[in-house]
Amino acid sequence: MSTLQEIIAFCDARTRRTEIRDFEGAHNGLQIENNGSVKKIAASVDGSRASFQAAIEADADFLICHHGVYWNPPVPLTGPAHAKIKLALDHNLAVYGSHLPLDCHPEIGNNALLAKTLGLNPVDTFLPYEGQDIAVLTNAPEGGRRELAQKLEACFSETYQAIEYGSERPQRVAILTGSGQSAIPHLLPNGTDTLITGELRQHHFSMAQELGLNLYPCGHYATEIFGVQALAAEVARQFKLDWVFLDQPCPL
Repeated sequence: MSTLQEIIAFCDARTRRTEIRDFEGAHNGLQIENNGSVKKIAASVDGSRASFQAAIEADADFLICHHGVYWNPPVPLTGPAHAKIKLALDHNLAVYGSHLPLDCHPEIGNNALLAKTLGLNPVDTFLPYEGQDIAVLTNAPEGGRRELAQKLEACFSETYQAIEYGSERPQRVAILTGSGQSAIPHLLPNGTDTLITGELRQHHFSMAQELGLNLYPCGHYATEIFGVQALAAEVARQFKLDWVFLDQPCPL
């Protein structure tokens, strides 16, 4: 059994938590404390009540999630908010959140790991936020757009979508997991017309037509399962603990 503080320190250092500034209202790091010891790690994309319940049922007492509990100014702990926090406290479940630090990390970040899964080699980064690039540029597959689409459809069979108005043979491919709308204006200036992301808005369809873009929104949840699994696996190896991924599939 390992101490909670040891594991928090490891996670903070590995994700560079203090170096990466997140969106206003987001809180990275320990979000809910337990009794101070950890015997099993769990990982989930969302810090939802369903994820808490699944972690408890898996006999885990440390949950790493990408979308944590705290995003906005404090809200009253009443109704569903109270029930969720009480569930964690009643079952000694510590919760650790890592958002942007686990998106842009060059080794265990969602962008980097999705590129690796697709067999694409990162060549650059772009889209700076508070001094840190949060999106990655990769080489394009030799088979061009067709090969890329085939890889994506195989990887994201339930959530794959394609909006193809760009080049059939793009030179570079941009990756921004999760919500990708902030990357759209920066694609062409960064030498690419092709973006892999999680979700977009309706007006991006027209923008793809007008700007000549290939856009692949493959699911916010589906494109962000990678980082939490990688971090949980590293924590488990470091402290010789078991870990489990709690899959809560989401079609969005």
